[in-house]
Amino acid sequence: MSDTMQPPFAILFVDDDEMSRNHFARAIGADYSVHVASGADEAMAVLGRHGSEIAVMVTDFRMPGRDGDDLLRQVAQEYPQIMRILVTAYADKDMLLQTVNTGDIFRILEKPLRTDMVREVLQLAIARYTERETRQQRLLAMDETLAFLAHELNTPLATISLFARSVENDVGEQYDPERQRAIGQAASSMLNNAQYCLTLISSFWATVHKSGGQQSASGAGAREVRATRLIATLLDTYPFVASQRDWIKVDVAGDFVVHAMPNCVALVLSSLLSNALRALDGTDAPSLQLEVVASPEPEIRICDNGPGIAPEIKARLLQDPITTYGGAGGHGMGMIFCNRIMQSFGGCLRIDSTYGAGTTVTMSFPGFNGRMHASDNEVPSGSQTA
Repeated sequence: MSDTMQPPFAILFVDDDEMSRNHFARAIGADYSVHVASGADEAMAVLGRHGSEIAVMVTDFRMPGRDGDDLLRQVAQEYPQIMRILVTAYADKDMLLQTVNTGDIFRILEKPLRTDMVREVLQLAIARYTERETRQQRLLAMDETLAFLAHELNTPLATISLFARSVENDVGEQYDPERQRAIGQAASSMLNNAQYCLTLISSFWATVHKSGGQQSASGAGAREVRATRLIATLLDTYPFVASQRDWIKVDVAGDFVVHAMPNCVALVLSSLLSNALRALDGTDAPSLQLEVVASPEPEIRICDNGPGIAPEIKARLLQDPITTYGGAGGHGMGMIFCNRIMQSFGGCLRIDSTYGAGTTVTMSFPGFNGRMHASDNEVPSGSQTA
């Protein structure tokens, strides 16, 4: 391995015998970063400095002071993500059973250690560690998604509540034609917001049941979902009002596969589309363009020719709860949740806006997800109406 490349995972080896520590470091150091410790207390000190990078701990059982059993139990409590392997030269059945039960051990290795066996067990441990990390990232993304979904439902439902109270207060009064028109518009807005909620819930539920619960941690066997497919599905199901659908065009410069929980990405897309349509309300000749770009990095861009965002608001949009739609039930958390969902799988949001001249929000996807460009007969390049 070259000096400029760092091994992807680190191993902590704990043994009071210096020769054993040196031998382990030489034998394994070519494949992993190796940290060594001569006892339990030193091992915890090493974890305090490097715990975030250590994937596996291999510890001897018999050591002066605190033994391996005590160390394993402490690590299981304080660093549960680390895979734990016990090394012992003793065939004490009761001791081994107690240690396995309290320390949640991945494997037990017998002394003297054989390099080929150690490498094989470490590979298995790293695979398990990676699987756990992937699962944890998905759980975090799902937590963010659920919070985001709660927000997305709260805003339109708050609008429905406001209009419902207004209608309720006016019951029994004599209405002139202007008032009747206002009530009709309120009822229409209530219906549109309710339809948005139902569409969002239905889309999310269907996506989770079709793909989310069936995908393994490695993604094997998962159905590939392209960015253009997510956009097409959104445009087919979104509850557009009046001529809103006619404002939208899709420009595909290069398609790519969305590996990062497509159901979460669909929710972000839905929220950003809703924001853009709301910004265009009242704009002369409103235009909204959805751009799909695969190179140099996979991106989806939502570009509108609305009024733009004031610089002082734009600078805080992804950090602070700011909204210009408080009267409609908004509380400014949508962009924060969208960004958190994108960040949960290594992506991000970028906001470019010129006050008075429109806004572009870019969904940037992590490069390691890979790209799949569409062939000419699948998705035509250039500007097109979706």
